[in-house]
Amino acid sequence: MAAGARQAQPPSSEIKADGQSHLPPKQPAGGFDPTPVPYIPPGWTVKITFHRAINLPISDLNTLSSDPFIEAQIYTALPTRHKEDPPLRMRTHTVRHSVDPEWNFEWILANVPSSGFKLKARVYDEDQADHDDRLGNAHINVGHLEQGWPGLQNHRYRIKKRMGSKRAYLLRIIAVCLNKARHLDGYLFVSMELLGRTEDPEGGARVYTIGHNWWTRHYSPLLGRITGSKDSETEAKSNGRRAAQRYNFQANQIQLRGPVPSELYHRYVEFKPFVKGMFTRKGIAGILLNKALHHQHARVYNFDRNTVYGMCDAPCKELTMQFLDLVHHDRGGRIFTYVLTLDALFRFTETGKEFGIDMLSKHTMHSDVSVYIAYSGEFLVRRLKHPHRRPPEEGGRNQTHPPDDIGGGPPDEDPPRDPERYELIIDNDSGTYRPSGALLPQLRRFLEANLPGLKIVALDCLKDAALMDKLKGEQRERKRREGRPIIYTQRSSTGSISSSDEEALDALEANGEPRERGVLAHLQKDMAAEGQAKLEHWKRLTPGQKVKAKEQGVQPPEAAQSTQSPR
Repeated sequence: MAAGARQAQPPSSEIKADGQSHLPPKQPAGGFDPTPVPYIPPGWTVKITFHRAINLPISDLNTLSSDPFIEAQIYTALPTRHKEDPPLRMRTHTVRHSVDPEWNFEWILANVPSSGFKLKARVYDEDQADHDDRLGNAHINVGHLEQGWPGLQNHRYRIKKRMGSKRAYLLRIIAVCLNKARHLDGYLFVSMELLGRTEDPEGGARVYTIGHNWWTRHYSPLLGRITGSKDSETEAKSNGRRAAQRYNFQANQIQLRGPVPSELYHRYVEFKPFVKGMFTRKGIAGILLNKALHHQHARVYNFDRNTVYGMCDAPCKELTMQFLDLVHHDRGGRIFTYVLTLDALFRFTETGKEFGIDMLSKHTMHSDVSVYIAYSGEFLVRRLKHPHRRPPEEGGRNQTHPPDDIGGGPPDEDPPRDPERYELIIDNDSGTYRPSGALLPQLRRFLEANLPGLKIVALDCLKDAALMDKLKGEQRERKRREGRPIIYTQRSSTGSISSSDEEALDALEANGEPRERGVLAHLQKDMAAEGQAKLEHWKRLTPGQKVKAKEQGVQPPEAAQSTQSPR
């Protein structure tokens, strides 16, 4: 069990005469973990550049090409605080319609030990159907690092076929036979450069990303249709009318500059019996829930042709403005759910009680079912009337939008492009990981270093509950005034274990909707919803279409439902 999960026994002075403790009841295992990072002399800073690949397998028969990207993972001999710590990974952008792609993607790592590292680069073909085909692997071993190491310059590595897609290589063989391709073997070209010793006062017991600061914006029309979420930005047509808005649910990622403060280290909280199995894949229920959450993460953070990429060389005001653009600053009152990973990857989507895309677990979905993360919670962004005054939460005499209607922005003008005109109010409201409120100052300093110019206020969801409720209420009121509120609750509330989730479960039960127990109930409701959708579709068919469907062996939904056991 994690060190942070141990429960200390109350001292004898805390025991009443009747044997009852003055201390609060024992908390469930998990949450803040005080396990320190072991001190090791700082390592090396290394820049890895993935230049290009040639002769990749063909995944699309129509274009005789692929949509390749690289997912890299690094291995070192450094000990981890816990064996469940997630591996250090990186994903390049996707190059469209090419078997000879050029990425020139740089990954800068700090505290790489002198004992070297192993790098596994998996090359994939991006598939919108949520199943990326692996095109092969390239393995790179660096045995030792020292001052004066010459590095690698555009070094060629053969892409191993053993783990590649059989279908993709079959198409490659056919292309070679038809003289559409000259070679069967693919190669990856990589450079590595030693940038010097890492300056890290905490030591070199962890490798982390320091550059570049890339960001991605992901769209899901399906989730947008479910939640009623539409694009905030629409282009005007040539006749001057606004174009129709598209349904799109937006998810965002920003790779911040590490290291994350070592104190920010939290494990999932075991406040329900099924939660441990969900994270550790123990038992049938745990395996099913774990798979469902991995699938939800893949759908929400799905890479496709609509994914928007960007990059900054280092933390700067341009990166801060990009963050503000991702949260649609100054356009309606919005509340976001976020997770900060141990490698400083900041993931967030819009949330809120009036915008409730209720995943099995919001924070668990954002973390991709990681046992350990740095921090999590919710945040909102507001515009300040006076950029050089302190925000009102810190005692400054300053108006904010919302709740005040202050000039210099929407709906009459475009939002100001100065980060100092905005404040980020962030909390630790996460039932999944329950981050320690005492660590909010460390989180604030980390974000201030990565988002220059932005005023950041960190509030404890327990100690500052009244203030946070007021601020979030003002956001919801602004959203209600500027647009139709969105309400969506997933049918199964079995796994609703993130911010405000226990309260949501209690509210559902109080309103007469019982809590489903176990995976069976979850699957039953999903099957019922699917059956109802098929029934509605059948009803919309014309008599001729129904006859034709029966001739093809399609059974009417009414008959299909009659074969199911009653619930």
